[in-house]
Amino acid sequence: MRTTAEILDILEEMFPDAQCELVHRNVYELIVSVILSAQATDVSVNKVTPALFKRYPDVTSLAKGDIREIENCIKNIGLYHNKARMIKEMAQICVARFQGEIPSKRKDLQLLPGVGRKTANVVLSVWYEVPAIAVDTHVERISKRFYLAKPEDSVIKVEEKLRRKIERTRWNRAHHLFIFFGRYFCKAKNPQCDMCPFKEQCRYIKEKRAAH
Repeated sequence: MRTTAEILDILEEMFPDAQCELVHRNVYELIVSVILSAQATDVSVNKVTPALFKRYPDVTSLAKGDIREIENCIKNIGLYHNKARMIKEMAQICVARFQGEIPSKRKDLQLLPGVGRKTANVVLSVWYEVPAIAVDTHVERISKRFYLAKPEDSVIKVEEKLRRKIERTRWNRAHHLFIFFGRYFCKAKNPQCDMCPFKEQCRYIKEKRAAH
């Protein structure tokens, strides 16, 4: 079995350009995009945000925005009624409590509507460059396939284990490498097992072999 550092080294070779694929120019655009990406693809979010950010270029304008107009900008992604309400409320709290700024501390970020631990970790790591590991569906699945976490582990438990097993200096990078591996190679329904460099590391492959 490879060490976690060796796994990351191989993933670096496979995906040297791994990065956040939500298009953003500032932390306001990033946090809105991450909230909108819940149960939606980054591609679909990137299609609706240009019109949204043109209409509402900053926290203050979004806080004052008409909810129907906000909905209209994002209606092509799932759960758009709820998401429109959440991003407007998020902006209102930023104006009321944080002088119109997106906070840079986890506890403050998690006070915002639509911002759970994963979203806070994305904002901290991607924009503020604070070491953090955001566990989305890809990171969770890959961690469990690599035996870095148990199948029954919660998202929080997966994050705790990754934080212990990965050097702190690599946390931010590891998040993107796991996502790219899960999104483009080790897909949930159609993983490229034949070409995978981690055959001997993979719970999925071992369970498939055992079933036969």
